[in-house]
Amino acid sequence: MPFVAGASSAFRRHNLYFAEPSWGYSAAVDASAPALARLRGFALSAKALRLLTLVNAAMLVLIVATGATVRLTGSGLGCEHWPGCQPHHFEPKSFHSYIEFSNRVFAFLTILCTLATWIFARGYRRLAFLVFFGTLLQAPLGALTVHFGLNPWLVLSHFLLSIVVLTLGVMLALEVRGRVRTRLPAWVPRAGLLVGAAGAVLLLSGTFATAAGPHPGSTVVHRLWSFQPAVYWHVRATAVFGIAFAAVLVWLVRHRAPQVREAYVLLGLLAVQMAIGETQYRTHLPWWLVLVHVTVAATVWAALTTFVYSLWRPRRMA
Repeated sequence: MPFVAGASSAFRRHNLYFAEPSWGYSAAVDASAPALARLRGFALSAKALRLLTLVNAAMLVLIVATGATVRLTGSGLGCEHWPGCQPHHFEPKSFHSYIEFSNRVFAFLTILCTLATWIFARGYRRLAFLVFFGTLLQAPLGALTVHFGLNPWLVLSHFLLSIVVLTLGVMLALEVRGRVRTRLPAWVPRAGLLVGAAGAVLLLSGTFATAAGPHPGSTVVHRLWSFQPAVYWHVRATAVFGIAFAAVLVWLVRHRAPQVREAYVLLGLLAVQMAIGETQYRTHLPWWLVLVHVTVAATVWAALTTFVYSLWRPRRMA
């Protein structure tokens, strides 16, 4: 319509605008828009982003340790409500409630760290979102675990979700770090997958061994499965893992492949873990030594993820 078009252009030419409603909403939006634009436009340097993803992965290891502390000290029901310890206040009142509440505080800080990583990980936001979302899921899962009195299956799923998120967090840190192209025979990455699968069975059987042992998380929680069968499968998974890893390691050393560095780091951690495992078994599983064992297990898993990633992700098949 010519008249409407002409009037509209005249309004724009003379800067004539109708007054906005004085509801306060539009002013608030106008005030927040520049801040949101600055947040979206803010970008970390490559070095800062690498550091952030490393801190992110480290916190995902440490949250496994704090969760294990709750379980091994029998503090799983130290706070019988969620998110606070008591129905009407947050403050813990006993040794066990302090341990449980400290774990919740550290979990909250970990969620914030994964959120920051998701916001600033440009180019990797899908993977960063999975890390953040998985970490966030730990909160309702933890609430359900407490609500159902530390059901062993919920406790197990709580731990395994931590391992999945840790895997994604390590992958994110490795992606941000960048990749070096190498040429490998087809069987080497496949053997690496076997190492990873055996490591997963090793971790799962170790989790069942802990659940079947004397540290189920509280004195009122039933143990899961039986300790001796769990240890039986744990030892055999160790044998498969060791054979597959040794075959890959020998080939990497003989051909001076760059992945040998990750293999040596994993080998050193495995030696420490095996020494701790044997010591705790012979000393009747003191809780503090089991805690060290679990923490090193999470570190070994991070190193294993790095090793398998180095064989698969930055490769050109020969």
